[in-house]
Amino acid sequence: MTDTIARMPDRKRIALVAHDDRKQDLLEWCKFNRERLSEHILCGTGTTATIIAQALGLEVTALKSGPLGGDQQLGAKIVQSEIDLLIFFWDPLETHPHDPDVRALLRVATMQNIPVAPNRSTADFIFSSPLMIEPYDRHVYDYEMRLKRERIIEQVHLPTE
Repeated sequence: MTDTIARMPDRKRIALVAHDDRKQDLLEWCKFNRERLSEHILCGTGTTATIIAQALGLEVTALKSGPLGGDQQLGAKIVQSEIDLLIFFWDPLETHPHDPDVRALLRVATMQNIPVAPNRSTADFIFSSPLMIEPYDRHVYDYEMRLKRERIIEQVHLPTE
């Protein structure tokens, strides 16, 4: 598999997302990390972005609410290398009408090899890394080549009649 390199700048582009029952936890984490967050470029989905911007007095670009397309907007930004880190405090005990969008967002973040923090502990570990304040070369795996190879293998193994 051939990888490409995408350079993350020293000033990271961070997406902040939280399901309703996790918004308070994310807000508390953001308050604790306010000074360091102010050194980065922030965006988030709907209500989450608005709450954080108001509480912290920081600029947080608000996308659509998750169920109204915000998760898909973030996914597109990740694919376009416009997001370097996804902090997404999701609720593992609730199902949401936009669960397919959430799953797609997490899938694309994994495929693009960006760090994802689903909870406070992971966010703390990522945010305390020295890599947060310096450029970082992120490997982007060539899944397209893998899919082409799998299609070729399927065609070779198709039974003939």
